[in-house]
Parts: sequence; C-alpha cells; structure tokens
Amino acid sequence: MAGLSGRTVRDLRRESRSAVLQRLYVDGPMSRHALGPATGLSSGSVSNVVAGLLAEGLLEEAGVVGADVGRPRRLLRVRPDSGRLIGVDIGETRVRVELFDLAMSELARAERPLGPSGYDVTAIVGQVADGVAEVLRTAALSPAELLGIGVGVPGIIEHTGADGAVVHGQTIGWDAVPLERLLREATRLPTFVPCFIDNGAKALGQAEMWFGAGRGAPGAVVVLFGSGVGACVVTEEAARGRAVEWGHLTVRVGGRRCRCGARGCLEAYAGAEALVARWREAGGRPSAGGGEEQALTDLLAAARPADGTTPDPVAGSLLAETAAYLGAGLSDLINLFQPERVLIGGWAGLQLGGAFLDRVREHALAQALRHPASRVRIDLGRLGPDAVTVGAAVLPLAAFFATGGRRPAPTPDQPPAWRAAVEGRLA
Repeated sequence: MAGLSGRTVRDLRRESRSAVLQRLYVDGPMSRHALGPATGLSSGSVSNVVAGLLAEGLLEEAGVVGADVGRPRRLLRVRPDSGRLIGVDIGETRVRVELFDLAMSELARAERPLGPSGYDVTAIVGQVADGVAEVLRTAALSPAELLGIGVGVPGIIEHTGADGAVVHGQTIGWDAVPLERLLREATRLPTFVPCFIDNGAKALGQAEMWFGAGRGAPGAVVVLFGSGVGACVVTEEAARGRAVEWGHLTVRVGGRRCRCGARGCLEAYAGAEALVARWREAGGRPSAGGGEEQALTDLLAAARPADGTTPDPVAGSLLAETAAYLGAGLSDLINLFQPERVLIGGWAGLQLGGAFLDRVREHALAQALRHPASRVRIDLGRLGPDAVTVGAAVLPLAAFFATGGRRPAPTPDQPPAWRAAVEGRLA
C-alpha cells in the first residue's frame, strides 16, 4: 500500500536497509546505537533492519566498544565475503580484470595487453571475456555468485533499451558499439547478474571519491591523464559524478590534429600519446618496441636524469609545455565547477608524479579566478594504476546497496507452461 508520498511499505523498508548498509560500509564499524542518528532511523527500525541483515549474512559483529553508561555496545560491519564483484578497465595500453570482495580486497586478477589490432571491438570483447573467465576460475566461483560486473571504457556511454550500454568512442574508432550486449554474449553471464558500463574517467572518479583522495570532499574534479585526458566532475547536484570530454576542449585554434579528428584539442598537446609523438618529432629516441608507457618513462628520464648527466633540453621543454597546457585546462575546470579538490590520476599522471604536479598546480592556480583558486587543492590520486577497476566495481556495489542488499532473483530459462499452451491455441 502506498502512502501520501507514493512510497510503499516495501520502498521504505528498502530505503532503510540501504541507509544502514551504506552508512556501515562508509563509516563502519558502528553500533546499533550510533546507527540511529547516522541514518535518521528510529532505534526500532535500526534493530529490525540489522536483525534482517544479520540473518541474511550481509552484516557481522566486529567487536565491542565501551559505553559511559550501561553495557558495552556491539559493533557491526558489512561482511566482506557476503558478495563478489568484478571491475574491468578497458584501458589505453591493456585490459585489466579484477575480482573483489565487498571490502574491495583483490581476490584475483587478469591482464591482457592491447594487441596489434588495438581497440578492435571483437578483440577487446574477447580479452574481457577471457579475463572474467580466468578470475572466476582462479577463485573457484560461479558467474551466478557475482553481484555484478562494472566496466570502465573510453568514450560517451548511451543507455538504450535493446542493447543496454552503447559506447560512442570517437578517439578509439568506436561508433555506437553495443558493448553491453556483446559482453553478455561473450561472457555468458546469467541474465540476472547486472552489467554496468561507464566512462573510465568516471570510474576513476568514483574510486577516488569512495576510497581515495576525494573521500569526504563535497565537490571534486578527478582527472584521468593517460594516452588521452578526461575528467569526472563531482558536485552536490551530481554526487555520483559525471564524465566530461575535457580532453577535447580546444586550446589552440587550428592546432595539432587530435585522435578525435579535430584540431587543437587539449588531448593533442597534453595526452601522453601526443607528448611522446612530439618528442619523437623533435628527435627523441624512446626504447624500440617498448610501448607508450616505456616511451614516457624514457622521456622523463631524459628530462630528469637520475645519474647526474646533462638533461635533454627538448624533453624538459616538452614536459614544461605539457604542464602549462594541463594547468590551463584545469583552470577552466576550476572556474566552471569551483571544486574543493582536483585530483590527477591515470598511469601517465602517476608516472610523471609530484615534480610535474608542482608545475601543473602553478599554472592552474595562476590562471584560475582568485576566489575558486584560493579554495581548491590540487593533488595526485591515491589509488594507483588500479583505480579504474576499483571504480568500475563500485558500479554494481552502489546498485546493490540501492536495492537494500537484495540480490536479483534468477529468472527461469524456460517460459511458464501456460504460455506454451496458450500460444499453441493461437497458432
């Protein structure tokens, strides 16, 4: 029965379970007594919800805490082994698949470098399917035991009815690729196991906001700096973040050709792929056959040699110019969204590290408006190169909590008997 608000008793029960699970996950362990003010629920509602979650094995006791008056209170937490999640990063140099428990402890991992075909859709889907099968086999887990799979991928994600998530990845040559349908067909996931696909920068942003350097900030911009550049903007209005195609902001009219086909994009100057290409054009000699990550390592070593030899002025100049472009791009984000934090992640951003960050910070703060610049903090992300897989796994985790911890019921493969009988009469 629905109340005046239109919410049924079932809705209220689900919301109460969701509130308890999320609060314990984010801030636990906590006592029943502390859960009341933390969730806004009455003590009776907390007791009922906790009793149900304990009986289902989603919660467990985690010790006791002393009380000023009365008996010590028992602490509760979300049980780490009560669910399994898979996070997938379809990245710029490799496909990474990781299996996690609910505490985000890694249980198994599989990595596949991008082959000569690069972002060929069939090859990528096969790599993801192989990786999923490998981590499930390593953990001796059935696909039906998963709470879901999350996938981070470059591009704009459109959610359709028939094909699920469709990827528009102009820089990687994907035009309306029905990735969700293709992955379901390749992995043979049961229909009741959800698959969530979102932009890789948004997955990185979710990871940093849930577990990393963005934790506790009401607003942040999380930048993915790799072969290309992207960003996730988290505000009070978009608490789960939204991906923005920041890398395709025009920074020089009629400038260098970008991977997207346009000219003068930020990515054409500040992405690692463009940075390495510009070094080669200027006579730089990265290791033969080493790939993009090794080439960036070589460039950094040339600009800042550890053995005390003379730095390569061309490499140093390119790094300085790239820092200026990134700083200018960040100043736009700071002016537009006025975040409390800007966090730089991605394999290239983390590889270049703190010394490069100082220059980026200097340029960004110098060009942003004084008031938002005075309030923002610019740092590196904390979760390392695996952050996208962690953030991708947050997609099914958040959905699981939103349902109040209810697993979707398996659907029968065969239609009910009455349907066959009725359809037989109509034939």
